[in-house]
Amino acid sequence: MARYSLHLGDCLDWMDERAGNSIHAIVTDPPYGLKEYTAQEKTKLRNGHGGVWRIPPSFDGCKRSPLPRFTVLTDGDRTKLREFFSEFARRARRVLVPGGHLFIATNPLLSHLVYLPLLEAGFEKRGEIIRLVKTLRGGDRPKNAHGEFAEVTVMPRSAWEPWGLFRKPCEGRVQDNLRQWETGGLRRISAHQPFEDVIRSAPTRPEERRIAPHPSLKPQAFMRQIVRAALPLGSGIVLDPFMGAGSTIAAALATGYDSIGIENDPAFFKVAEHAIPKLADFGVPTARPAAKRPQRIHDTSSILPLPLQF
Repeated sequence: MARYSLHLGDCLDWMDERAGNSIHAIVTDPPYGLKEYTAQEKTKLRNGHGGVWRIPPSFDGCKRSPLPRFTVLTDGDRTKLREFFSEFARRARRVLVPGGHLFIATNPLLSHLVYLPLLEAGFEKRGEIIRLVKTLRGGDRPKNAHGEFAEVTVMPRSAWEPWGLFRKPCEGRVQDNLRQWETGGLRRISAHQPFEDVIRSAPTRPEERRIAPHPSLKPQAFMRQIVRAALPLGSGIVLDPFMGAGSTIAAALATGYDSIGIENDPAFFKVAEHAIPKLADFGVPTARPAAKRPQRIHDTSSILPLPLQF
């Protein structure tokens, strides 16, 4: 029976209270630059103007979702980013069981500032998952000089999204760790097909955004693939410390995994509460026969100071 627990609050505080060696995988899409999700910037986002969020041009009558402008970060912002992820990495390593994997979304401009603190905390880098997806980020001509430099692009248009893959060191051999902790590897697609590090992905569909209106919502078709891979034996607890609208938790629920989500924004938390069951039921293409959907239990203990220890 797939269970999930939602918690409103700061993920660093929550992980401080969580027992060590109690989480089997972390799959998360954190605020890439932190600044875009401060109270001030979220207010500007919800008002539809100003701040680091920009509305990309409309094409074919379709309104695009807001995107944060990571190039506005100062040296001080980058220092704060590294310091934050140093605190996060230390706590994440403590709560993960030996051999537990961390999948963390980032972007090509800032990934080094996210990855280095994880390595310094003792995580092993196990590669990157490349989400192949065309976005409207990058590819622009020089500002206010489009006509003069019509064949110049300031940056390449983004066509991929990196997800860093890290692992807490195993205890002994991988086979020993799998027997002891049920972690240490990734779940194969089948006995004949391993999980691969390049995944073709479309942008999040409008139907999903209507269910879960969040500027960084990732599509279930992608999230279910990486969440499924995170637990090699198909059992354990998946944690998303930056839950947003709940796409990771919904993917875990659809896959039949137990999960815990943490979100510090009350508005996004309410979105997640309502959206998770609907996103979990959202149909996505699959090459595998559909498994019988497991019975679900929604743990409503999100107001408790300490999490359930399931």
